[in-house]
Amino acid sequence: MALSRVLSLCLAHICLFVSLCFAEDPFVFYNFEVSYITASPLGVPQQVIAINGKFPGPTINVTTNNHVVVNVRNKLDENFLVHWSGIQQRRSSWQDGVLGTNCPIPPKWNWTYQFQVKDQIGSFFYFPSLNLQRASGGFGGIIINNRDIIPIPFATPYDDITILIGDWYTRNHTALRKTLDAGKDLGMPNGVLINGKGPYRYNDTVVPDGIDYETFEVHPGKTYRIRVHNVGVSTSLNFRIQNHNMLLAETEGSYTVQQNYTSLDIHVGQSYSFLVTMDQNASTDYYIVASARFVNESTWKRVTGVAILHYTNSKGKATGPLPDPPNDEYDKTFSMNQARSIRWNVSASGARPNPQGSFRYGSINVTEVYVLKNKPPVTINGKRRMTLSGISFVNPSTPIRLADQYKVKGVYKLDFPTRPLTGPSRLETSIINGTFRGFMEVILQNNDTKMQSYHMNGYAFFVVGMDYGEWTDNSRGTYNKWDGIARTTTQVYPGAWTAILISLDNVGVWNLRTDNLDSWYLGQETYVRIVNPEATNKTELPMPDNALFCGALNKLQKPQDISSEASVSSKLKLFFTVLMIVCAVIPIFH
Repeated sequence: MALSRVLSLCLAHICLFVSLCFAEDPFVFYNFEVSYITASPLGVPQQVIAINGKFPGPTINVTTNNHVVVNVRNKLDENFLVHWSGIQQRRSSWQDGVLGTNCPIPPKWNWTYQFQVKDQIGSFFYFPSLNLQRASGGFGGIIINNRDIIPIPFATPYDDITILIGDWYTRNHTALRKTLDAGKDLGMPNGVLINGKGPYRYNDTVVPDGIDYETFEVHPGKTYRIRVHNVGVSTSLNFRIQNHNMLLAETEGSYTVQQNYTSLDIHVGQSYSFLVTMDQNASTDYYIVASARFVNESTWKRVTGVAILHYTNSKGKATGPLPDPPNDEYDKTFSMNQARSIRWNVSASGARPNPQGSFRYGSINVTEVYVLKNKPPVTINGKRRMTLSGISFVNPSTPIRLADQYKVKGVYKLDFPTRPLTGPSRLETSIINGTFRGFMEVILQNNDTKMQSYHMNGYAFFVVGMDYGEWTDNSRGTYNKWDGIARTTTQVYPGAWTAILISLDNVGVWNLRTDNLDSWYLGQETYVRIVNPEATNKTELPMPDNALFCGALNKLQKPQDISSEASVSSKLKLFFTVLMIVCAVIPIFH
């Protein structure tokens, strides 16, 4: 019966999807089977999270305004959600893949995401959002290409290369959770992976024999667009390619003023794309390096990822020392000045024909201000926790957006403070009450000794200022009100602040968090709730028919027959394959 129901459902939807193939904005289909596999990226066998048997997962490659359908089969032994980092989910926080909006996908269950990459271009990535799972994998790149009618602000590159960098532990996410639950730090990572592989053996003492490393083969004289994402746990990494300049072109959906860098600090959760011309001689291969920053680099020497750039006419292997990282041990302003140099290309078109700079954010009046301060770990009720403005967030058993939909009371409080609490820190499900079509100023104050990355779902915000010390009202005099970069993840240096501006035009419930996984797990997050006071489907899409129920609403959840799991999964794969073929072939005869 289970198979017949699935097949009937598939057939019933084929007609619908065939009609969608004719739509102006095409549908793109992916099938994700999420499971554990054994891998040894640093020479130690360990359990990692794979998608379709691969670690990392496949790259999602779509075009502005495409509708993306991702069928997820959870074959893990625990709940699972996918978050699409940087995808704004316009009008549909239902698809965001975090606990504030979605009930998790139970083990052996199937759930299908459907969202539109509305008015977006650029480089992003996806990852599992629950319980440190990203520390075990499950991540992959996302490319959103410009529509043909919108010119890109540079010559079309010869090819695209996705590079996923990140610190890595040989303990999996469940072991790391136990460490944090016991009130301990995670400690130094065991290394850095590049596309799921360990370092090239550039040093016989530091790198053991037998490590599989990544090689990127390129053609001499060609220019490549290299998209780099830091998908790690908590370590900022300096990225560089030996003897090659990296022309920065885009970050997280915004075209940048094009500038050459010999290296760039890429913080946890951040994405950049560079144009790199293969203009060196091919006497040897070249190193690609991602090394730990803002730590004792001599002690953390093992926390270095090394891949190989191989010209097709290369005459030998890469040898000798790695290219040097920035020599700024006694200059804490170097990296911050580098970050300030990343500016918005106001004359380039983004996803739409009009220039990016036509949105003159600097002339918009701010309607609400929040100062969010983090500090070193605190103890609350005997447990080690991280806080934001004195509040350590507790995820409710009923997602916030679902509680609103069904008018469930007592799930959360709309009382997040505009300024940090002065009393003892406390555990709360406290969120920000944002004003629809308001313009919010958020100051992120990092009073910890570690680098922090902050991310906001549902939006690209404008990074208008950063400096060391305590933010004051006078700090606004330093803001960049013309070409501050619009992005989704920003760094906040230890003992410093970063100011961002957000145009609150996307209705929904949106996570605002640190992207450092250990601090996020321990409560350094909140949500911003944006409600249109006028009831209309024009500003928010209806709840999807396949929404999962949990917490106070778990009785509404219909059981999913998992007895025929393998067979059902194969039928779903066939279904999505048929749809992709139909959508590709029908326009030819249309």
